[in-house]
Amino acid sequence: MRTVEDIIAQLGGPEAAARHCGIGTEAVRKWRQTKAIPARHWPAILAATGLALGDLPGAPEPRAETPMKDDLPPEGATACLVLGDGSVFWGRGFGAHSPSGGPMPAEICFNTGMTGYQETLTDPSYAGQIITFTFPHIGNVGANPEDIEAVTPAARGLVVKQEVTEPANYRATRHLEDWLKSHGVPGIAGVDTRALTARIRDGGPPNGLIAYPADGQFDLAALRAAAAAWPGLQGMDLAKEVSCRQAYHWDETVWAWPEGFGRQAAPKHKVVAVDYGAKRNILRCLASAGLDVTVVPATATAEEILRHKPDGVFLSNGPGDPAATGEYAVPAIRAVLEKKVPVFGICLGHQLLGLALGGKTYKLERGHRGANQPVKDLTTGKVEITSQNHGFAVDEKSLPGNVKVTHISLFDGSNEGLMATDLPAFSVQYHPEASPGPTDSHYLFHRFVALIEKHKTGG
Repeated sequence: MRTVEDIIAQLGGPEAAARHCGIGTEAVRKWRQTKAIPARHWPAILAATGLALGDLPGAPEPRAETPMKDDLPPEGATACLVLGDGSVFWGRGFGAHSPSGGPMPAEICFNTGMTGYQETLTDPSYAGQIITFTFPHIGNVGANPEDIEAVTPAARGLVVKQEVTEPANYRATRHLEDWLKSHGVPGIAGVDTRALTARIRDGGPPNGLIAYPADGQFDLAALRAAAAAWPGLQGMDLAKEVSCRQAYHWDETVWAWPEGFGRQAAPKHKVVAVDYGAKRNILRCLASAGLDVTVVPATATAEEILRHKPDGVFLSNGPGDPAATGEYAVPAIRAVLEKKVPVFGICLGHQLLGLALGGKTYKLERGHRGANQPVKDLTTGKVEITSQNHGFAVDEKSLPGNVKVTHISLFDGSNEGLMATDLPAFSVQYHPEASPGPTDSHYLFHRFVALIEKHKTGG
């Protein structure tokens, strides 16, 4: 087994190691400090050096053909969570069984939200991820057809501490497990989610998979190999997978007691929303703000966007690596900006706007996921409690002089918002529609409307 120093040297030094893995040199310094390399970087290192998995510090040692005692399922275990470093968490499976071709590997992340698990599971931004819920009571409000952000769940699984209980909410129409089965989503209960969360917090989100075989048979060697071999989200364009296939009109407004969802019957301005994985509640907030919304696919060209003669263009949230999605999205956004059409972006849309304006993005060591994220609006000095779900961020040091930073995270100081000083364009990294404040960030939709009105009047 090679040491961390040997591997860094074989990669060409700290800066080269950082480039190969798509991280900063500070992360490489942490490798040296901890004498370990997070499993999510193993595929890039193996590809760059030609080393074998067993050469990497912390990699699982080859297993004997006869299962070791620790590899045998404990009594009552029907599922397991296998991480890319070979670790196994046993538990009780629920939801859908693993497909016959084997479980789907994913990035393991955690979410600190105390409510809204159904919205979280259907948020397209969670494509390619398995969600560890830190709040223990998942499932007790059941599931219903209204609390969804997309028709099909994007997450590849969920990890919980306690068993899913019977629903105890007047809006529930079915049991969470039944809903998961109908969408092919596996879950595992009985896992020490505190230990798993601490592991993710300290070492970053690992790759892994949930195995819940219908026959109860576990091939741990194959599961470990599949988890270790998955390349991770870096370099992945997932927006195409979750985006709509053709343009459509949206006029549903936000939910309100006791009527439920409403309809926008008298819109004042026309907006095109580019769907990189748009949450329904974002579209509802746009409609509620007085906008006539037309949604177009992620791959829409500037010509296809501008054909609708929009007063403004909205760039939606979405999953994956913004640099990969930017290959086709950035040219379209730049062409829209050249026409001086007002632009507003959220989450992935924020990152893509940052790229279009000349900045760069990078993968965060841990990511931000939950409904308790404090963000400071530098333009007003106010602090907002925000809902977030992102593993990438805009590098504010890379932004050109005509781009102003407007919001920062009070957790780690990373960029949470920007605006162009010479173009009608702004964006935020977080989710104002998720209402964790609960209304701290709703002003952003009205800011977009004000920008459109200012542009239309020539102000």
